[in-house]
Amino acid sequence: MEIMVQRASYAAAMTAITRRLPFGLSNVVEPNMLGYLLINLCTFGIDLGLLGLLHGKERLPIPVAVTISYGTASLISYILNRVFNFRSHADVGRQLPVFVAVSASNYLIFVLGLTDLLSAVGVYYELARILAACCEAVYLYCMMRWVVFRDAAPADADSDVASGPGVDASPDADTGVAEGADADRAIRETASAAQAPRPRRTPETGPR
Repeated sequence: MEIMVQRASYAAAMTAITRRLPFGLSNVVEPNMLGYLLINLCTFGIDLGLLGLLHGKERLPIPVAVTISYGTASLISYILNRVFNFRSHADVGRQLPVFVAVSASNYLIFVLGLTDLLSAVGVYYELARILAACCEAVYLYCMMRWVVFRDAAPADADSDVASGPGVDASPDADTGVAEGADADRAIRETASAAQAPRPRRTPETGPR
């Protein structure tokens, strides 16, 4: 129940912020795009922190340090984006492998490939990671929005907010409400039929 309230509050906050963006950005930036940027900015901080710890302090090789830091940040990003940002209700067993495949392609192309390449040509490893992150941000948002979380809730928070705090506006919840309404209607009809006055039977008259 509490997670539903927090999820609706997060969606409402993202919608309110995007509607107040200047320079016509409110017509371009979707609430889930802003939510994605905020969440992934936090997880990118975790990524950089782990990278600095593993490579800068523990002296692990760049590929190993990048793999561990990126994997940890990606898992956190998936959970937060699924629950709060895209409000997905798809089966995790089917959705998670798709996310892993997207993350693996992003890892090979941008995180490991581009970061390693920039480091090899003399760019400081943390700066190389930031430059690679700028490229992967666009790629990951597109893949999350239209591939991983393609069942995402509407971009605005109207569906959750209209349902009221603590109410899940998912398709499953709507189905449950409809079934409950049908059941109540059937009970009322049965009760009305039972309480209706029965017609009096008149004695049959035989031939005189």
